[in-house]
Amino acid sequence: MTWEIVSAIVKWLVPAVLGGIVTWCITYVKMKTKRNTAVEDGLQCLLRADIIHMNDKCIDRGYCPIYAKEALEREYAAYHALGGNDVATALYHNMMALPVEPPAAGKE
Repeated sequence: MTWEIVSAIVKWLVPAVLGGIVTWCITYVKMKTKRNTAVEDGLQCLLRADIIHMNDKCIDRGYCPIYAKEALEREYAAYHALGGNDVATALYHNMMALPVEPPAAGKE
């Protein structure tokens, strides 16, 4: 008689526990995926904003120093890898086309 009770409990308990674990795992993965997507979207937005800021600064100066171009290349690569490909792409190409030194005074 006791073996039948233990057997019935095990038959009910094992699927219930495993089902709970699977449900928790699925919920956890969904939550992590949602959070990772939010972090990636936020990072992409920050990179885009900085590319726009760098563009405004370089256009006002009339040149883009070599150190700024190197930083821009790394920043744009990360932005693009996160799926960014819009106005910032045109700004990136505009800044890369700028000279690396300021124009000489009186040569314009």
